[in-house]
Amino acid sequence: MKNLKNILCLAPLALSLTALDAGAQTVLDGAYIKEHTKTKRVVPYPHIREADVMWYRRVWRTIDLREKMNHTLYYPVEPINDRKSLFDVIKQSLLVDGSITAYDVGVIGQDDEFTQPLLASELKDIFLRVDTSYTEDINTGEMVMVVQEIPLESRDIKQYRLKEDWIFDKQRSKIDIRIIGIAPMKEMRGDDGEIRGYSPIFWLYYPECRYVFANWDVYNRENDAQRIPYESLFMKRMFSSTITKWTNVYDRQINSYKTGIDALLEGEEIKQALFEFEHDLWNW
Repeated sequence: MKNLKNILCLAPLALSLTALDAGAQTVLDGAYIKEHTKTKRVVPYPHIREADVMWYRRVWRTIDLREKMNHTLYYPVEPINDRKSLFDVIKQSLLVDGSITAYDVGVIGQDDEFTQPLLASELKDIFLRVDTSYTEDINTGEMVMVVQEIPLESRDIKQYRLKEDWIFDKQRSKIDIRIIGIAPMKEMRGDDGEIRGYSPIFWLYYPECRYVFANWDVYNRENDAQRIPYESLFMKRMFSSTITKWTNVYDRQINSYKTGIDALLEGEEIKQALFEFEHDLWNW
């Protein structure tokens, strides 16, 4: 009888705790449920026949995330409730969802032809680097080896490289720009800690990434209710970039024959040549 009274006394407390737990799981952080982007479908590319391709050039360009226009791709460096940086979206899709495939960049980091998919173990080594150092033990004075795991985070990615095709389709009478691949790039540092340049980590096949990028919002500086997904940002060309290479007889990048401001000016000349080609198509 005594045990029955104790159970009856504790029952309201258990019910109240259950209600609190249930309430904590159903709290809506906002005034409405945001479903538009999460359920957005990718619009298929128009079909292009080879017979309709009258002109074609392949272009490589670099997106520098330190530029103000590209901050929406870099921030937030730590994921928050309704937004992630582009690299965090890629990281989740590779390591958690397995919805996209990463491709090896080769020994010298120049392979961008999607020839060798990376294995799960190789991806783990990329995203979690093990660093070994030696420090002095304060008690014995001996040098002790310290092993530290250093994760690759969104704040470490400062640039992206794009590979895209510029095609004039006579069937639709327009220049069609198709992004073929995207590669996050990390800093390369020398022994003195100085930055020696940037190197791609891996390549992603962009037509495959579209189905992931279409379901993640990009920050809108003017209106939080009118955010667009990453896929629309790339489709509408809402980013700033510098051309680093286009198809040429030597298959060389601009920085192999020009440096500094001259390389930037060469990229701007290529950009102007592409613009004038499209403009002159309708000028007679």
